Amino acid sequence: MENRYFKVEGHSFLVRDSQTNAIVNRDKRGYDSYKNLRKAKGREKERLDRLENDVNEIKDLLIQLINKDK
Repeated sequence: MENRYFKVEGHSFLVRDSQTNAIVNRDKRGYDSYKNLRKAKGREKERLDRLENDVNEIKDLLIQLINKDK
């Protein structure tokens, strides 16, 4: 059985799949870091969305209070 993957010159974690000709990154640590960063960015976006909703609610309540006194 011949070797399916061949090293890509100049890149220690990249290999070429001989059957599909695709370049495959085998850097598991780098991939895990990428996934963790994506999760952190997702949590930060959710936090900002919640804060934005809270500010809008407060704004609407203030407008109601101002209009109630008129």
